[in-house]
Amino acid sequence: MTDGTPSPAGARRVWAVGALCRAVADALEARFNPVAVRGEITGFSRAASGHCYFSLKDAQGQVRCAMFRRAATLLDFAPRDGELVEVSGRLGVYEQRGDLQLVVESMRRAGQGALFEQFLRLKARLEAEGLFDGARKRELPLLPRGIGIATSLGAAALHDVVTCLRRRAPHVPVVLVPAAVQGSQAPGELVDALQALYRMAERGSIDVILLVRGGGSMEDLWAFNDERLARTIVESPVPLVSGVGHETDFTIADFCADVRAPTPTAAAELAAQPQETWLAALGMVHERLQDAALRRIDRASQRLDQAAAHLGRPSARTAQQHLRIERQAQRLRQALAARLRKAQEQLATRQESLGARVAQRLERASRQCERIEMRLQLLDPRLVLQRGYALLTDTASGHPITSVRQAHAGQAVRAALADGEVDLRVAPGSANGA
Repeated sequence: MTDGTPSPAGARRVWAVGALCRAVADALEARFNPVAVRGEITGFSRAASGHCYFSLKDAQGQVRCAMFRRAATLLDFAPRDGELVEVSGRLGVYEQRGDLQLVVESMRRAGQGALFEQFLRLKARLEAEGLFDGARKRELPLLPRGIGIATSLGAAALHDVVTCLRRRAPHVPVVLVPAAVQGSQAPGELVDALQALYRMAERGSIDVILLVRGGGSMEDLWAFNDERLARTIVESPVPLVSGVGHETDFTIADFCADVRAPTPTAAAELAAQPQETWLAALGMVHERLQDAALRRIDRASQRLDQAAAHLGRPSARTAQQHLRIERQAQRLRQALAARLRKAQEQLATRQESLGARVAQRLERASRQCERIEMRLQLLDPRLVLQRGYALLTDTASGHPITSVRQAHAGQAVRAALADGEVDLRVAPGSANGA
């Protein structure tokens, strides 16, 4: 038979799966329930429904547990992995999976679990040595030249971190050194991975490191509570961000790192600012440089106007002033071009389109400089002389002659024309207004 009913004499009894599960559950009910169990919590999680799921374990075994919302609301503490607790409930079979399951009706603390106690002892010792001292922790660089990552190739955290970095800062190089993040070999591999990244940091290729792993039970994250790994983290030559587990998970690595992020994705966000922020900042710097350059050119133009108003013999002095203004304008253009080139070099790898935008703005600034230079040329007094005017000076004293009352018959005078000077003498009867 297939439904659990007796088979004919001599035939082997054949059970239906569901009937067998119910029979085992009935046997457990009659033999054990209600039952009290003492063990260490592992894999604790709380569903959106309010139900809690976890396992209780000790050195010899492990049993799955479920605590439904009604019982969970009566708890006077927040259970977490590593805690030693005593629970009471009913042992049964979860028929959909055929798993042995303890439905917990009450729970109380029974002390800290062995792993948690080990964690606390190591934490206290390293803290006393100063490994967690906030004074030695460094701020993260605003513009990282490169980002190093130590994690497992198969970790979901790696996908989250890389996706975040590509979105926020695609121009920043990322270097991955893979290592196991769970199991007995994980601490040694993590130490080797960090030391490889440290060598790259000393060569200047990276200046921030992310140590990341997704969430899990205390056993899953135990590699990040290793003492050798903790001391290696403290030796990092560049700022190191620890993004291990979820927001409620804490490891020794978190306390040793320069910055602790609640999740791997948050670690990536802390390490790289969005490129849009820096593009906007570059635009503001460009506008300020352009405004400053134009103001300096305006001030130089005013000085030229003032110098022209005080000229005695304009031909030589005007040329000298004009040359000075040309040099100043050239220096200003060169300075502006140099500063803009420097800004372009710093952010050239960040956005190709930024180069075109800066070039367009630089071209407009150059055209403005050319227009100003043309205006300055129009102020040149030599242009007046080219229209047929002459500048008369007394040959003996060099003083300019601006009135006929300053001239007398027979006086030697010099006329400055557009292409040179002519020595003349005042004819009789033409002086003093005659």
